[in-house]
Amino acid sequence: MPKKLPMRQCVGCREMRPKKELIRVVKSPEGAISLDFRGKLPGRGAYLCPDSVCLARARKSKALERAFETPVPPEVYDALERQLGAQDGAK
Repeated sequence: MPKKLPMRQCVGCREMRPKKELIRVVKSPEGAISLDFRGKLPGRGAYLCPDSVCLARARKSKALERAFETPVPPEVYDALERQLGAQDGAK
C-alpha cells in the first residue's frame, strides 16, 4: 500500500498541494515569525506556493496576518521574495 502524501493549502492561491512543494512560514510559541525550510520548527505554520504570484496575493489579502492572528513584519515578506528569487534563478 503506497504511503499517503501530506497535503497543505497555500494561503495565497488556496490550492491543495503536497507539503514538500510549499514554503512553510511559522509563528513560534514566543510570537516570532520566520521561514521554516525543513518543516520541523515548533509553532503555528502557514504554507505558500514557491510562486511570486501567490506571495503577492497572500500579501494583498493579508492571509498570513489572518493565519497567525498578528501583524507580519515586512522582513518576513522580504525573505520570502528573496527565497522565491533564488528559486527562480536556479531554474
